[in-house]
Amino acid sequence: MRTAPSPLVRDFPDAGVVIAGGTSGVGLASALGFVDAGVRRLALLARSPERGAAAQAAVRARCAEAEVHFIPTDADDLAQVRHSVEAAHRALGSIDVLVNSMTSPYRPELLHRLPLEDVGAILTRQALPPMHLTRVVLPIMQEQGGGSIVNVASDAAKVATPGESVLGAAMAAIVMFSRVAAIEGKRNGVRVNVLTPSLIAGTPTAANVLSDGFSKALFEKAAQLAHLGVAEPADLASLIVFLGGPASARLTGQAISVNGGISAA
Repeated sequence: MRTAPSPLVRDFPDAGVVIAGGTSGVGLASALGFVDAGVRRLALLARSPERGAAAQAAVRARCAEAEVHFIPTDADDLAQVRHSVEAAHRALGSIDVLVNSMTSPYRPELLHRLPLEDVGAILTRQALPPMHLTRVVLPIMQEQGGGSIVNVASDAAKVATPGESVLGAAMAAIVMFSRVAAIEGKRNGVRVNVLTPSLIAGTPTAANVLSDGFSKALFEKAAQLAHLGVAEPADLASLIVFLGGPASARLTGQAISVNGGISAA
């Protein structure tokens, strides 16, 4: 029986990590988790230069030796995505881990109340950014012989939930896209996995959905089902760090829920 060549899985001190959405919430928690695990080369992609500077300072405060680049990026803009990935690759020397943890401003709403004009926008603004970034980074990882991509979607991809018809469709698109990318990428040592959280405490998205209206009632009820506790950014970050490193070298194509018991999908 032929033995397949071992994929390139760099130890954290030698790895270059790119985090899209890396200036707050799960993305920033992941950046801190990676430097705690030994990563010293990171690039954070997000829209706001002010939040980018604050995130750089937070990571450097955790690890003074960390080389942290902030690259202003609108992940809805294909030209910016290409430019930012190229800039990150030049700055880091390699892209061994890509984390896509972007959010959109849309909240759950019953379908008959959802403005028709929002349907297409929700699908594209939620689903396309991680797809674009994965598509641009994948050939880099294939060329170098390995890498790990972690996309963040939500449990709406798995569980039919009132108010999340279009959001759920977008999240399901991210999950299936990631699974197919995993099957295609494995020949070149590239792993692709997805995290599908529900409510994540202490994030801008949680503040948005819990502010009022239908989404507030929906997620307050969901929180009551999280008997293990509502997930926090650090809970997601610890799994992202695991998926990015050598300990998960044989794990790909999985969609993993971290939700405190809200669902078992």
